[in-house]
Amino acid sequence: MARTSPDPADLLAVGELLTDEERLIRDTVRKFADEKIRPYVGDWFDRGVFPAKELAPELGELGVLGMHLDGYGCAGSTAVEYGVACMELEAADSGLRSFVSVQGSLAMRSIHAFGSEEQKQRWLPELAAGRAIGCFGLTEPDFGSDPANMRTRARRKGADWVLSGTKMWITNGSISDVAVIWAQTEDGVRGFLVERGTPGFSATDVHGKLSLRASVTSELVMDEVVLPADAVLPGVRGLRGPLSSLGEARYGILWGTVGAARDCYTTALDYAKTRIQFERPIAAFQLTQQKLVEMMLEVEKSYLVAHRIGRLKDAGQCGPAHISFGKLNNVRTAIEVARTARTILGANGITVEYPVLRHANNLESVLTYEGTSEIHTLVLGETITGESAYR
Repeated sequence: MARTSPDPADLLAVGELLTDEERLIRDTVRKFADEKIRPYVGDWFDRGVFPAKELAPELGELGVLGMHLDGYGCAGSTAVEYGVACMELEAADSGLRSFVSVQGSLAMRSIHAFGSEEQKQRWLPELAAGRAIGCFGLTEPDFGSDPANMRTRARRKGADWVLSGTKMWITNGSISDVAVIWAQTEDGVRGFLVERGTPGFSATDVHGKLSLRASVTSELVMDEVVLPADAVLPGVRGLRGPLSSLGEARYGILWGTVGAARDCYTTALDYAKTRIQFERPIAAFQLTQQKLVEMMLEVEKSYLVAHRIGRLKDAGQCGPAHISFGKLNNVRTAIEVARTARTILGANGITVEYPVLRHANNLESVLTYEGTSEIHTLVLGETITGESAYR
C-alpha cells in the first residue's frame, strides 16, 4: 500500500477515527464557517458587534441549534457529532460557538430536560430553527463559581411568582426572546422562563470588552417581575438543574477550543512558509520549527482528549470529572498555542487580519466562564483523592 503524506493539520489522522456521518457534519459546519463567518468576523470583533438575529436562522437551517437534543425540531445528534460541530464553529470564533452553546446546551437543554410539555412545544421548535433566541441566567455580579449563594429570589404571590435580582455576563442576554433564570425559592433553586418584554425585566449590554467582542454579553435585571405559575420549570429543584446544563456547555467548550487552537497553528504554519527573512522562509529556522512542532503536538493531544470524552459520553460513561479534564486541559492548551502562534506572526499577529490574537483574547474568557480552571482543578482533585477542597 502506498504511503500518503501526513496532513500537517492532523498529523495523527485523528479525523479518521470519526465516522462518515461525523466527518460529514464536521465538513458541513466548516464550510458554513468558512463562507459565512470567517470573512467577516475580524470586522465584527473590531467593531464589537455580532449579527445574531441574522445568523440565527442560518444556524437553525444548518441544524446546529440544540442538535444534540431529541425531538421538537432538534436533530438528536450524538455527542461526537455535536463536538465536531463545536470544533468547527470555534475555529472561526469563540463567540460563534458561544452563541450556539448558550442557545442549545444551556437555554434549550434546560427546557428540554426540565420543562413542561407546553413549555417544550412553545419554545424548542422556535429556538431550534433560530426564529427565537434564548439565554441562561445563573451567574451574578458577586457569585460566579459559588451559585449556591445567589441573591436572585423568587417568592410566591398567590398563584404567581415574583422574581427579583441581577444576572451578569449573560451571553445573548439583550437579544433573547426567552431567558432561563435561576433563582432561590423556599423550595430551593428553581428555573423560570422570562419572556422578552415582561414588565420589570431589562437587559443592558456590557461594553468595553477586550475579549469575545463578536458576542453579545449582557446584564439582566429583574425588578419585581411577576410571572405566572406556568413560567417555572417543573422538572427540577436545586442546583442539579443549572449545573447539569452547564456540564453540557462545558462539553462543547472542550471540543471548541481544539478548533481555535488548530486555527492558530495552521495560520502560523502557513505564514511561516511564506514569510521571508534572511533570504529564507522563517519555517526553515530551527526555533520556528520547534514552535510549530510544539503547537502541533498540543493540538493533536487535545483532539484526542475531546474524541475520547465524546466516545465516553455517547456510551453513557462520561462524568463531571471527564468534562473537567477536557475543559481544563484543552482551554489552557489552546491559549498557549494562540500565544505561540502570535510570536511567529510578529507584528502582523496583533491585527484582525489574522485570527491568532483574536482567538487568544477570546480564550481568556473561555478559560474562566462555565467553570474556572481553579474549580475544574478542584473537581479533579476531589476525584483522585476523595477529599473535597472547596471550603
